[in-house]
Amino acid sequence: MITDTRPELSGVTLGTQEPLAYQAADGLALDGLLVLPVGRTASDGPFPLITIVHGGPYDRHADRCQLFWFPSAQWLAAAGYAVFLPNPRGGQGHGHRFAATVAGQVGQEEWTDIQTGIDLLISRGIADPLRLGIAGWSHGGFMSAWAVGQTDRFRAALVGAGVVDWGMLAATGENGQFEAALGGSTGWSGVGPHRHDAVSPVSFASHIRTPVLILHGAEDTNVPLGQAVYLHRALRHFDVEHEFVIYPREGHSIRERHHQLDVLSRTRAWFDRWLRP
Repeated sequence: MITDTRPELSGVTLGTQEPLAYQAADGLALDGLLVLPVGRTASDGPFPLITIVHGGPYDRHADRCQLFWFPSAQWLAAAGYAVFLPNPRGGQGHGHRFAATVAGQVGQEEWTDIQTGIDLLISRGIADPLRLGIAGWSHGGFMSAWAVGQTDRFRAALVGAGVVDWGMLAATGENGQFEAALGGSTGWSGVGPHRHDAVSPVSFASHIRTPVLILHGAEDTNVPLGQAVYLHRALRHFDVEHEFVIYPREGHSIRERHHQLDVLSRTRAWFDRWLRP
């Protein structure tokens, strides 16, 4: 017997979702998902493409219905976007060595893995290289902030509850030792290498030209609000187009329904503003 657990989705057409398998620049086997715009096939491309990076980094985009309160593929596919959901190194599904690769060097090979997937979709005629966006929440927000400091290829970005300074996060976040290891701070007493400046997006704020939407919960203890304030002030200093939204009473995840709806509508409006012809 089949149980209908989501009757509210009855009659809702979803975008075609398919797994991707490809190789990183160094030959490492990678995977991810592609969600096409609702009612379209790959041969109808190229489409505006939004890349959504997962959090964690020890997580993955599983092959399930990609419809959540945070920036999600089916929500964007309904608005005519193709969505790339990469599973770069650092995440689940490929063993310990694959996951541990990013320790101390976040934003390095995992970023290359993501770019390789985007380039693949461009070469296949699915993604329009002139209409690319990037988004993410938590570690995905970090990767989105990192991306726009490394390249101008994205027309718009969304940074949700993202890390912009690893040293500050190690000092103020609730998982300080873990964050210190990710960001490259190995010595708590001032002894040992501290690479967090080299892998912190705020260190590259002067390079950012991409419009950025910043979303953050006011009571976030995992990635404290100060991270978003720091990015906002840096973008304001360098005169970068951006919007900054703080959700009162919210932590690392947005729980209140009207706030969740605002995240979804604001996300789609932001990308519509910059990625539409």
